[in-house]
Amino acid sequence: MTRTSVMEKRSARLRTLGAAGLVALSLGPTAMPARAFDIVYDPSNYSQNVLTAARELQQINNQITSLQNQAQSLINQVRNLTSLPYSSLQQLQSSIQRTQQLLSQAQNIAFDVQKIDQAFQTTYSPANASQSDQALIANARQRWQTTVGSLEDALKVQAGVVGNLDTNRTQMSSLVTASQSATGALQAAQAGNQILALQAQQLGDLTAAVAAQGRAQSLQAAQQEAAQDQAREQLRRFLTPGSGYQSSNVTMFH
Repeated sequence: MTRTSVMEKRSARLRTLGAAGLVALSLGPTAMPARAFDIVYDPSNYSQNVLTAARELQQINNQITSLQNQAQSLINQVRNLTSLPYSSLQQLQSSIQRTQQLLSQAQNIAFDVQKIDQAFQTTYSPANASQSDQALIANARQRWQTTVGSLEDALKVQAGVVGNLDTNRTQMSSLVTASQSATGALQAAQAGNQILALQAQQLGDLTAAVAAQGRAQSLQAAQQEAAQDQAREQLRRFLTPGSGYQSSNVTMFH
């Protein structure tokens, strides 16, 4: 054989081997046993896993909701414990103090039980024969001055009560606004308590005005009764016969 024929035979053999290798590569895993690559699928196990995951997700959602509710509850507690930033106590105390000062300035017979007892045992006591005319006149003057003073005191108290109305109106408006904008139960309760305090102050003013007016009316009625009793005593003295005229010697023209 020549060298050329030998080379041709080798080339043909190499081509045959290459073609066989390409065929083996093209077949790939299909040439291998199919059992080695089978995947086992269990529908019941898959369903169970899905249900378990769903339950765990639901538990997580429930925990998140519970934490949210607890946080909201804490926020509500903080709001309920928040104090009202507005207070009308000082203004109410000032109004009450002004009314008390007017009542304490009562002239002559003031709002005192002992002074009233003393006055009705002396100035307003029934007139009797042992009293002199000067004493009767002095008592009548004292009673008249007391009555006029009591009427003046009543007018002052009434003016003070009317003066408090503007302050009460302002406080009422502020308290109602604070109550409507309250963020929690404590603020609403405090606003309600202050409104009740304002009403109590208004009732106190009304009581003071009624007391001052009643005092003036009572003293005026007492003056009239005492004046009538004194008039009867003076009439009795005028009608009582005296010792009459007594003659005496008179020296004239020295």
